Amino acid sequence: MTAKSVMVLGTTSGAGKSWLTTALCRYYANQGLKVAPFKAQNMSNNARVVTQGEIGSAQYFQALAARAVPEVRMNPLLLKPEKDTHSQVILMGQVNAELSRMAWRGRSASVWPVIAQALDELLEENDVVVIEGAGSPAEINLKDSDIVNMRVAQHANAACLLVTDIDRGGAFAHLYGTWAMLDEAERRLIRGFVLNKFRGDASLLAPGPQMLQDLTGVPTVATLPMWWQHGLPEEDGVFDMAPTLVAARTSLPPGGAAAPVARQSRFHGPGLKGSGNGTSSYGPPTTIAVVAYPRISNLDEFQPLKNVPGIHLKWVRNPGELAGLAPSDWIILPGSKHTSGDLAWLRAQGLDSAIAAHAGRGGAVLGICGGLQMLGEALIDPHGIDGNGPGLGLLPVVTLFEADKTVQHRQARFASVGGPWAALSGVDVQGYEIHHGQTAPHSAMAAAGDVAHAVLPGGLAWQNGSGNVLGVYLHGLFEDPAVLHALFGASTPTLESVFEGLADYIGRHFEAGVLDALIAPAPGRAT
Repeated sequence: MTAKSVMVLGTTSGAGKSWLTTALCRYYANQGLKVAPFKAQNMSNNARVVTQGEIGSAQYFQALAARAVPEVRMNPLLLKPEKDTHSQVILMGQVNAELSRMAWRGRSASVWPVIAQALDELLEENDVVVIEGAGSPAEINLKDSDIVNMRVAQHANAACLLVTDIDRGGAFAHLYGTWAMLDEAERRLIRGFVLNKFRGDASLLAPGPQMLQDLTGVPTVATLPMWWQHGLPEEDGVFDMAPTLVAARTSLPPGGAAAPVARQSRFHGPGLKGSGNGTSSYGPPTTIAVVAYPRISNLDEFQPLKNVPGIHLKWVRNPGELAGLAPSDWIILPGSKHTSGDLAWLRAQGLDSAIAAHAGRGGAVLGICGGLQMLGEALIDPHGIDGNGPGLGLLPVVTLFEADKTVQHRQARFASVGGPWAALSGVDVQGYEIHHGQTAPHSAMAAAGDVAHAVLPGGLAWQNGSGNVLGVYLHGLFEDPAVLHALFGASTPTLESVFEGLADYIGRHFEAGVLDALIAPAPGRAT
């Protein structure tokens, strides 16, 4: 078979490309078609494990929406930012050190043949390939090295939708300006404009859509109402982080290094009832505060917490936002693409002291992956992978960074867990690991009686003696229904229900016949 291709382009980042691509994947899959998603290059620290390595989370969810098995061809190139000027390059699921060292523009010639082959294979094996672009297709300074937008569209002869965020204002100018900056051959691929995140009476848009069509020949095929709680994780996890993180970065001294700060002293804490024996005096949290450092990763895994009744999930960037937490409330240190750098940022904001103070009151602190590494005594980096430095000293463990990266699915059963997570004792869980480095108990501290308790096998999770500090390497914990039920007695909407809701939504709001017309017979694709 040779697939028809539909491509979602955006006037800007954040216009709605990822969720619309996901919705289209399920819409066409519901027609009985064999569907696959594709994004040539994704830049995100949200990634998921597949058989051959890792891909961007957005393409992982799009594959599930398409009822396809997620695989590396669906996102052949993944860039994971480690610094403002450097990214780790993942090609076909694996870290490529040579490409990681290469200048941005110099990569295109090297990676395009791999991208084109992956796309060609998906086109041959499916009925429909739904392609997502990146940023804007009209970035004229990047056009000569484009490998993700119009070069892909022309290669696949894709029927393209151009989506814009009308809630930002200037939507018609964004659409017209983007169209006007494309070459004539590229313009012919644009089959419709989509106005996303509209609030109000759609009749008030007139005569804008008709005037735009008169100028471009392209109809506006959908006006999508604002939908706050569709249930799909946002690709970048935090809705409002960008302006704050820019400000946060400027608070660091020149060069990005934090001023020297003494490591927090070890916290042993007051005795907690039932610590280590599967019972706990903690009640359920009302607030879960996730620290949003600059190189956060895999924040999409917290989406289910937003749907738990009675839980207020908030992103934290300064100590004041942790004020007023009860001991039963949680602080979460999430994953990080650059653990030592984010730890320096955390200290520069004074968040280390605030986290230690919460732990000192017996408050619950959870570290996931890079967050687990931060909670320990030290980061040791003999290979120059991440960086050396003292940890927060809230867990008696040490992390040794290794040259090889751990990327794998894991299933395990919790042993006896204490403190606020006591309900996890004996619970079977599944998730995934994506990290450099291995963590183990601090031998000298263990000899002195300060022992980190292993609560998952294989070095996956450690807990302090008082039970209020827990570190786990396993991502996806809150996406496991058994974990949600054990901790909160709650269930959240399944991904299947989310995908069906997205497909129904676009089916109702696109002009009749448009979505089917996009995959109607068309001239053969270009090579």
